[in-house]
Amino acid sequence: MQVGVEMGCLPGGSTPVLLDLEELLATRLLVQGNSGSGKSHLLRRLLEQSAPWVQQLVIDPEGDFVSLAELFGHVVIDAADHTETGLQQIASRMRQHRVSVVLNLENQEIDRQMRSAGAFLNGAFDAPRDWWFPTLVVIDEAQMFAPAAAGDVSEEARKVSLGAMTNLMSRGRKRGLAGVIATQRLAKLAKNVAAEASNFLMGRTFLDIDMSRAADLLGMERRQAEMFRDLGRGNFVALGPALSRRPLKVQIGEVATHARATSPTLIPLPDKASVGDARDLIMTPGPDEPTRLLPIRRSPMSTSEVLTQLVKSAEAKAAHLAANPPTPIPPPHDPIEEYHHDVLAEAVPEDAPPPPETTAPQRTQGAFFDEVLKEVLADPEAAFRSPAVLYQDFLMRCRGHSVNGRALTLPSFRRRLSAVRAGIPLDSGNDPEWRKALAVAADLPDDLQAMFLLLARAALDETPCPSDEDIARARGSRSPRRARGLLTYMEERGLLLTSADVFGKRVITLPTLGWQTAPGDPNGGLMPSAEMQVVEEDEADDASETGDDEGEAVDDDAFSDDSLSDGEMSVDEEVPGQAAE
Repeated sequence: MQVGVEMGCLPGGSTPVLLDLEELLATRLLVQGNSGSGKSHLLRRLLEQSAPWVQQLVIDPEGDFVSLAELFGHVVIDAADHTETGLQQIASRMRQHRVSVVLNLENQEIDRQMRSAGAFLNGAFDAPRDWWFPTLVVIDEAQMFAPAAAGDVSEEARKVSLGAMTNLMSRGRKRGLAGVIATQRLAKLAKNVAAEASNFLMGRTFLDIDMSRAADLLGMERRQAEMFRDLGRGNFVALGPALSRRPLKVQIGEVATHARATSPTLIPLPDKASVGDARDLIMTPGPDEPTRLLPIRRSPMSTSEVLTQLVKSAEAKAAHLAANPPTPIPPPHDPIEEYHHDVLAEAVPEDAPPPPETTAPQRTQGAFFDEVLKEVLADPEAAFRSPAVLYQDFLMRCRGHSVNGRALTLPSFRRRLSAVRAGIPLDSGNDPEWRKALAVAADLPDDLQAMFLLLARAALDETPCPSDEDIARARGSRSPRRARGLLTYMEERGLLLTSADVFGKRVITLPTLGWQTAPGDPNGGLMPSAEMQVVEEDEADDASETGDDEGEAVDDDAFSDDSLSDGEMSVDEEVPGQAAE
């Protein structure tokens, strides 16, 4: 059904200008004009003319449209009398029963107005599908509910209101909601809300930025924007599928209802002789005058006042510190001690007396964390999980013991995990030589610390060099090839030197510490005994005489790419220090 609503006529003539109501429901309307240009008069004309044909919802921040209830039966809802949840429920029932409503927000502060309007619009928007009847949603002073920038209101209120306005203008059409928004300035209205309108009625405006935006929306040239300054009160330029395909001047027609607040007009002053004592009239409350506390609005301080207040605050703080000197700050701890405290549990001195048999031993927090960490690493697959995953398991186990596991931060957990993966005893921190290794490891990336400590432990104890498999496991990997690549990476940066003895066993030297491991088989075997060395030497001589190169073929196969298991990554694909945990 096509319904033409008469908005007015052409200036100076009797030709009516019609608005296609059915087209408006699908394309929405934006009204713009400075204060006094006649926006509220235009909205009232639209509401009165369309009231018999479509359900209406009016968001009224100033209480100007409550007079519609007298002639057209609109239900006036005072937002101050309802909670936000109650407003949502009322909006849903409004759509169910197709009742036209005016939401009066005049008795609320701007922050509460935005929350109430957002709650009511969301309630209408979220109504069940069976209640999606056509509804004209008219919002006066739309820049209050969809501001282009944050203002003095809370961020939460702005988000609720702006989100509801965006839903109305961008997604409301399918739910039967047709937005009609009016604003004093386009520059103050959020662009994603204004951009959804296809019909425009532009009134008088004087600022260049607003005239330029209005001209752009109407498809006019910039030089034609000057016409908006010359528009009279109640005159607008119309454009859109529901109004006109070309910009058209419209003079809005008369209305049957009127706002409670009208434009100011000059009124003669009262006769001074009849006023009596003017001072008594304004200083003495009347007998029926209600007591109301008005909010105190303080004007913002000037820059000089702010600076003066800051200087006074600083002087007061200095005087307080002079009268009450702060407690001296203790000297910083030894960095090696701090690192050792993060990596290992607090070691018990050898000369400490044993606890009494009748008293249960008390555990330190560090010792407790080490016990929980051992439980986490007891899982065979734990060696190949990332520290982040292990940390979550660690926290869950601590909660099971009613202990706050977050006292051990993730970086400290990584360092402690590196030490445990390297197989370092908990009491090794008492060795002065080992403290040197801890100091060097503290400067390395987290993903190299476990490898370095494993090699340093072997070098300090002069045990065989760990195999590629052991090094990969300390790194949290199953790939021996990755371990060899990381050793090459560390050697290129001067952290270690790799060499081989006469039997092809690997020897690693740590130049910064001056330590060296014993020869070890990189493929997993340990250094054989002296007798086995003689046997292997004889076998090697026999193999060289017969030209047997079977052992070399085995070594080549061990280092081939085929030795990588499925899903393992080449070392070239990962940079130490930046590996994804």
